[in-house]
Amino acid sequence: MEIRNIAIIAHVDHGKTTLTDALLAQSGVGKAGASMDSNALEQERGITIYAKNTSIPYKGGKINIVDTPGHADFGSEVERVLRSIDCVLLVVDAQEGPMPQTRFVLKKSLELGLKPIVVINKIDKPAADAERTHEQVLELFFELGASDAQANFPIVYAIGREGVAKKKLTDESKDLTPLLDTILEYVPPASTPELAAKPLRLQPFNLAYDNFLGRMAVARIYDGVVKSGMNVFIKNQKGEVRTGKIIKLFTWNGMEKSEVQEVSAGDIALVAGLTDIEIGETVSAEKDAEALPTITIDEPTIELQFLVNNSPFGGRDGKFVTSRQIRDYLERELEVNVGLKVDFSSNEYFKVLGRGELHIAILLENMRRAGYEVQVSQPQVIIREEVVSTEPLVVNKVEPFEEVIIDTPLAYQGVVIEKLGRRAFIIKNIHEHAGAVRLTLEGPTRGLLGYRNQFVVDTRGEGIMSSRVVGFKPYAGEISKRAVGSMLSMATGKALGYALWGFQERGVLYIGPGTEVYEGMVIGNTSKGEQMSVNPTKGKQLSNVRASGTDEAIDLVPAYELTIERGLEVMAEDEYLEITPKSVRLRKKYLTEIDRNRAKRADGK
Repeated sequence: MEIRNIAIIAHVDHGKTTLTDALLAQSGVGKAGASMDSNALEQERGITIYAKNTSIPYKGGKINIVDTPGHADFGSEVERVLRSIDCVLLVVDAQEGPMPQTRFVLKKSLELGLKPIVVINKIDKPAADAERTHEQVLELFFELGASDAQANFPIVYAIGREGVAKKKLTDESKDLTPLLDTILEYVPPASTPELAAKPLRLQPFNLAYDNFLGRMAVARIYDGVVKSGMNVFIKNQKGEVRTGKIIKLFTWNGMEKSEVQEVSAGDIALVAGLTDIEIGETVSAEKDAEALPTITIDEPTIELQFLVNNSPFGGRDGKFVTSRQIRDYLERELEVNVGLKVDFSSNEYFKVLGRGELHIAILLENMRRAGYEVQVSQPQVIIREEVVSTEPLVVNKVEPFEEVIIDTPLAYQGVVIEKLGRRAFIIKNIHEHAGAVRLTLEGPTRGLLGYRNQFVVDTRGEGIMSSRVVGFKPYAGEISKRAVGSMLSMATGKALGYALWGFQERGVLYIGPGTEVYEGMVIGNTSKGEQMSVNPTKGKQLSNVRASGTDEAIDLVPAYELTIERGLEVMAEDEYLEITPKSVRLRKKYLTEIDRNRAKRADGK
């Protein structure tokens, strides 16, 4: 049986998963209404977070498909997948054209020598311009140094939502057969009798976890045949060899996994039994087998502290609240979340390093849904030191930089450029089109922390912003970002509407009436940038004399309720974000005024 291995790559929301779901439905292995985005968070947010495998039968063969995330924070998922497949379907929105993550995933695939098939999707959009998008994709290929063979890519036009593809815009089509035929024509078969006859070599590119089988490896079999019950040798990046035994093997039929006794070269399988397996290691039948090229993963860009929730309301909602339980969760997460790193060396907190605010927010959301309580510090960008020369010793501070692409109505471009300019961003390109403008800027990741919410306000919700990490560059100097101060509760109890009504003119409130508060909890921000302590539990002074016209109507603006992402954006350096299964609260590290003043004096020394 001929096997083809492909990955679907694209910028976030360009239609990868919808296209994969349509392919599954057409081939008869997808269930009605089922989606590759099976995780509850993925379905709620409409984004892919975890790379997933599936396979479809077509014309007597099998096509293995890996659906990858489109968001830059989950780029580490994409990097590993590209090493294990033979071709990529690069999906590009016919209206938006190539976006930052399009560039990122395409660059990775071109460097590996892959020849992409370009799918221009959503050609039914009102402002879709498939020909312009084709030109932009071609320009991007040349810009990224594609070879002649890579730049001579086949192109397919599609409406993923309707399950329709065509090779020419003028063609009539009822389904995705033109896309499947293009895959058979351009993707080389991964399975040959010559490869199957060689001694076994396979390499994991993803990890999975099962409560009964432990850690499992999603692996591409490059040579030979892997069998259930087989004894194998595992070689790591340092060349060290250890032994292991394969207990079970699974392959995919649609989204379902089925247990098999053996898997041949060219296929992708789920391997159980190698409980200490790491991504990129070589599993072989012979001890002295040549190791496969290593798989490298980009470094994290931000770090923050995870602590036990010691607030006055700590332990009310969560089932798992101790340091040991948080450690156990993070250790389990490290089994499968490859973009994450955790430093367990401190007795007071766990230092967690991730790829971005969304990456960390998804981790925290999963923790709270599992019944955990935790509080975290403000995310900080990882700043490294690089030795420029040894004699004399010259050391440069470097930090992660990001490329940002912003689509916004012309009326708002001035305020966007001004705000990002203050955050050390430099304009690279401005392109006007149909009453809107596309800005390309570059600057430090530090400058983006806390900006996304401000961007939504500045563009009245009409702007679209996306970014990608472009690497570590020289430190950009100090950035002044926080223009608001914190509004603190100076009492414990239930917030009253009358009190909140008096505070809302001073800034934005994070809570509504009836919310329980404690001393030192941040209940809002102050627009003048100064910290202010207030009593949200204070009611109106009542008397038994009523006079017409003296009672004022309480008109409360809806609260800006904190989510995990909003909390990570708005919090100050001396604050913690408290996350429980039912609540997200912001608080000062030191809850009382006396403790805060004492801490300031200690820092002053």
